[in-house]
Amino acid sequence: MHLGLGAFARAHTAVFTENAMLASGESGWGITGVTQRSDTVARQLAPQDGLFTVAERGEGAAPLRVVSSIVDAISGRDNPAAVVDLIAAPETLVVTLTITEKGYRIDPQTGSLNLEDADIRADLGGRAPLTAIGQLARGLQQRSRTGAGPLTVVSCDNLPGNGELTGKLVRAFASALPAAEAAEPLTAWLDTNVTFPSTMVDRMVPATTAGDLDAVERELGLRDEAAVMAEPFMQWVIEDNFAAGRPRWEEAGALFSNDVAAWEAAKLRLLNASHSLLAYLGLAACKETISDAVAEEAFFTAARRMMAEDVLPTITLPQGLDADGYCAQVLTRFANPALGHTTAKVGSDGSQKIGLRLLSTVRGNLDAGREPRWAALAVAAWMRHVATTPTEKLDDPLAAELQAALPVSRSAADVVPALLGCRSVFDPELAEHGGFAGLLIHWYSIIDTHGLDGLRKEINHG
Repeated sequence: MHLGLGAFARAHTAVFTENAMLASGESGWGITGVTQRSDTVARQLAPQDGLFTVAERGEGAAPLRVVSSIVDAISGRDNPAAVVDLIAAPETLVVTLTITEKGYRIDPQTGSLNLEDADIRADLGGRAPLTAIGQLARGLQQRSRTGAGPLTVVSCDNLPGNGELTGKLVRAFASALPAAEAAEPLTAWLDTNVTFPSTMVDRMVPATTAGDLDAVERELGLRDEAAVMAEPFMQWVIEDNFAAGRPRWEEAGALFSNDVAAWEAAKLRLLNASHSLLAYLGLAACKETISDAVAEEAFFTAARRMMAEDVLPTITLPQGLDADGYCAQVLTRFANPALGHTTAKVGSDGSQKIGLRLLSTVRGNLDAGREPRWAALAVAAWMRHVATTPTEKLDDPLAAELQAALPVSRSAADVVPALLGCRSVFDPELAEHGGFAGLLIHWYSIIDTHGLDGLRKEINHG
């Protein structure tokens, strides 16, 4: 089963699973998809028997295909008890997740489960769980009681060590259960029956528009309300640590590796970080899509130089990955105008993303005595986006906290230290680093005072 049945899961995990069945001949697999925050996808798929179209867009695109690996789709918010039952069912051998960074309910101060989160508290209190971590823990608890056998939980979200993290959060939930339940040996059962392999996933899947649905209808000859758009590129790197059976994803091109961490670091800090940089620069320059942003020569240069000068010196690439080729491929993929990936969408939830994508690179450079010039540009562009977007329009789980921290003056000298004081985003050591603050003020001032022309001059000069 899959928690978080959005467009990415359908264009990536569902396609890999169907391709694995086709390549291996093991056709007995099927996915029950669970929507988390909205029942839209479940309602779209129900009258279509789970069938949906993947429309690749861009150079090398394959013809339309109708994917059949999803056998059922349910709304997790409307049927939380059913989700628990499905996780506990002996027929379920693998649970995959794409619930986005904020779906893990992480306490930014501890890096563990946020036990003060209202929904986590309610799930611990005994209601039918609505959070993904609560659903997993309760489902595994029920599975341990019924003897349904081992299970593998596979996170497919852009988080470093996503498997280890998911296991830690589930165990934190189990440890926080009321005394009457905590006495049960759930944690010990998890240790011997459940594995949490880490993964790296990659495919650009923009939000489907009404125009996309119309185009698919013209090409397919049928109306598909659940169609998804995707680039031709698709990648999945998986730690081979499964407690039970699984589809033969390697037959579909997935790479099983003992060095998933290196692949994760490359994806997060090269591709995802550049995506965020282009999103916030694009928003500052009124560029609607990522392809529009990367078409701006100065922004292309900033992304290329951030990867080469800030990121590559601070990470160890996985064996066999060519640095120059990978970076060039990233920018080529971003330039695909057929995807229509919006800067607003890529720039959403920034408080949850910049730490993983950008601040690790900032720290790595500062620790080595280098100036993280380009990563600081990305963070400064995010700060200006926060400072110039009304609370009700800022798509971020910390929107209210960020807006409350802002001073009346929106100048660089006032905004930068105010946002650096947000401990949910910046740790004290980084926030108090004078060199980093100076870079942020420098870039923020250029964006705020001189706009696109100023950015062009400063980027090209730098």
